[in-house]
Order: sequence, then C-alpha cells, then structure tokens
Amino acid sequence: MKIDASVDSNPSRIGDEALKAEKLGYDGIRVAETNREPFLPLTLAAQCTSEVELVTSVVVAFARNPMLLAMQAHELNVFSNQRLVLGIGSQVKPHIERRFSMPWHKPARQMREFISAMYAIFACWYDGERLEYQGEYYRYDLMPTTFRPPEHDVRRPRVILSATGPLMTKVAAELADGMIAHPFSSLEYLKEVTLPAIEEGLAKSGRSCADFQLDYSPMLAVGVNEESLSRQVTAVRDRIAFYGCTVAYRPVLELHGWGALQDELITLNRQHRTKEMRALITDEILHTIAIVGSSKQVATELGSRLNGIVDRTGFQAPDLSNEDLATTIKQLRG
Repeated sequence: MKIDASVDSNPSRIGDEALKAEKLGYDGIRVAETNREPFLPLTLAAQCTSEVELVTSVVVAFARNPMLLAMQAHELNVFSNQRLVLGIGSQVKPHIERRFSMPWHKPARQMREFISAMYAIFACWYDGERLEYQGEYYRYDLMPTTFRPPEHDVRRPRVILSATGPLMTKVAAELADGMIAHPFSSLEYLKEVTLPAIEEGLAKSGRSCADFQLDYSPMLAVGVNEESLSRQVTAVRDRIAFYGCTVAYRPVLELHGWGALQDELITLNRQHRTKEMRALITDEILHTIAIVGSSKQVATELGSRLNGIVDRTGFQAPDLSNEDLATTIKQLRG
C-alpha cells in the first residue's frame, strides 16, 4: 500500500516540505485545489525531489476543459520524469457554476467524456493518432503539428478519479487508472456501495482489480498526549460536520441511518453555528468515519480497515515528530 502526505502548497515552502516527505519514506505528496492551484506547487516540488510521486488530489476538472488539463498535466509529467498522478474530480454544481462560472451538465456523463477526450488528446500527442473526438459536451478535431508537444516518447499521466456515488465510481472503474474515495466515506460504504460499483465498471471495461488503484484516506485524529488528541478530535468533528452538509454525501449518512442529521447540519451551517454542528457529531459517527488514537493505534486500525481493499492512502499527524512519522509509515507499509 502506498502512503502519501498532504503537503503545504505554499510555493515558498513546498520544496522543503516535499523533500522532507521523500526522506521520511512517503510514496507520494498530495496537493489539493482549494485556495491554490496545484500545478505550480507540484512543479516546484518536482524540482526538489527525485522519487516521490506528485499527486493532484484533486484538481477540478470541470473548471477547465480536457485540452487545457491535458497540457498542464503533460508539462508537469514530463518535467518530473513521469511522476505525476493526475487526480481529478467534478466538484459540486454551485462551485462550478458560481465560483468558476463554468457549465454544469450531468456530472457522470460529462466526466466520462472529459476523460475520454483527454485520452484522445494524449493518443494524438504520444501515438501519432489523428485527433478526432466528438462528444455531447466536448469536440476536438484540430491539432496542427505546431501545437503538438515535442515530447512524444512518454506515457500519458496516470489518471485517478475522485468519486463517491455509484455512477461516478463506475466511470472511474471503466476509464480511469484508479479512484479516490472521499474521506467522508466509511468502511461499510466502501464495501456495500463503492466496491460493487468498481467491480461492475471493471467488468464492463474488461479489466480486473490488478489494473486499478483504489485510493482511500479516512479522516485521522492522531495525538501524542490527551491535549493533542482532544485538539485533533475537535478538528475532525468540524470536518465531518462540514462534509455532512453536502447533499452529494448524504448516501453515506443514509447507509448508517443518519440521513436526518444532514438536514440539521444544513440549517445550522446557514446560521454559521459551527459549535452546534460539531456537537451533533456523536462518538459513534466520529469513530465510523474517522480513526482516533495514538500513532500506533491509528496505524494498526488503518491497516486493519484497509488491508486487502485499498492500494493507496494518506497519513497525516501534525503533532508527531519526524522520527515517529517515519516509524509509523514503516508500520503502515508492513
């Protein structure tokens, strides 16, 4: 199982952060597209490292178009000696329409086209195939030699798709090289919803689990003492409450009989009553969605939950020393 670190994406610090992660034994570093775009920070990280994989976890696909994302991914993949893992996601409708001012269609169908169009672009660049893609949302049939990247002897970046619901999960299993399960998922949701959808998608594409990488990083609260653990638990409760407001994640709550919780969270969120939102996250919910304890306890529980199911995960513990982090990474890998 590969172990990733989410690093500080500040361009002035990411080089040191990435090198530190590589020396600690992490397999990859992750940068999300939240308050920064991920490609510049990961380019700087690539310059300071030699082995660690560079993971966009995730970049918002629908804020771009397949050609633009293919160009960005190509440049970073070539520059990093093909270490890019291109994690992409759809985001949700309000963000696409109101934050990015981009069109929102049927997300699973649009994502299927988005990935297929990118593959057609990569095939044109690397395999010399004629670019001729015609879909419902995207059309590509113009690629003069002048605009084709000069590097032809590289493989396309690995593409992993962030998915929660069964429709997007099937798209991931049919087309992508892997899938990122949302941290708001539970082990039960993975087993009862995610894995069956993956199996269905893989069967449709004629592939097996050996051809597919499942990435799942549960929320973690890792403490070095009682005060540290209490602080981390509070942060995780806040995070669970935040994600619990998102309609797309309601099926996870419904599976456990907590569907009505979302209605309460949404009401409180609109009134910015974050402490009351946090108070609604019971210990049962906390320990179902997250893993809590010392570094050794969390690593043991993480391995127990993910063994035989997950190929890639993340481990974050800001209060741990570098020595304890390195030890925990070795324990997880074992």
